[in-house]
Amino acid sequence: MTSLRPADVAEEVVLHSFKVGYRHVDSARVYRNEGPCAEAIKKSGIPRSDIFFTSKVPPRAMGYEATKASIKSSFSQTGLEYIDLYLIHAPYGGKEARRGTWLALLEAQQAGQIRSIGVSNYGVHHLNELESYIQELEAQNGKGKGGEISVGQWELHPWLARPDIVEWCRKRRVVIQAYCPIVRGQRFEEPVLKGLAERYEKTAAQILLRWSLQKGFVPLPKSVTLSRIEENADVFDFRLTDEEMKSLETGEYAPCSWDPTTSND
Repeated sequence: MTSLRPADVAEEVVLHSFKVGYRHVDSARVYRNEGPCAEAIKKSGIPRSDIFFTSKVPPRAMGYEATKASIKSSFSQTGLEYIDLYLIHAPYGGKEARRGTWLALLEAQQAGQIRSIGVSNYGVHHLNELESYIQELEAQNGKGKGGEISVGQWELHPWLARPDIVEWCRKRRVVIQAYCPIVRGQRFEEPVLKGLAERYEKTAAQILLRWSLQKGFVPLPKSVTLSRIEENADVFDFRLTDEEMKSLETGEYAPCSWDPTTSND
């Protein structure tokens, strides 16, 4: 699983990631890297069905018509026949805009353009609002016709574990993706993390990725450094004990990125 941003290096980095064994590419309209990522997919020689490609509705494209245009532009820029996952990048724009965006994604999914739809950076209040809207659509159009929140993406790590959101998702079997899983390197000197890294002869980043996996998340490490991309994949030859996992429960609420979950518009 790899999250890519710089458009000028995206194609090269994605191709290298494929060689390492990654098959999940996390893209977004605001990253402006959909096209280069798609070119890498086409040049890789890997069957399209083996690759999972994600994009996201940008905050400036919230609302039914704007989201339809965003989806159309994604296909124009990528040339892909379908997109595996399309997320709402952030819950901005107000209730009606969020509803319109969901409806546009749902229609694209029903048309076979998008395989799965979901959200990113939604707080529990946003999730409850969307769940109510899905129920409204089902009441109007029939069971299963309101869509399903298949995936949710949030900043998640020991210093931002979001237990309320995680509980909400697990009760509904929503797949949880974790961005910034290595906290942008800002916590690598934490004593508990350094101790675990020394014990397992791993890097602090690998310990954090292992924590994410054992929490049941899909971690999305972001890097353009080829050696670190390889390192981030080397996390399947050890396992943290229950006690070690508990030692990483900090109780802190410390985002290292933006935090739209707190938005109330």
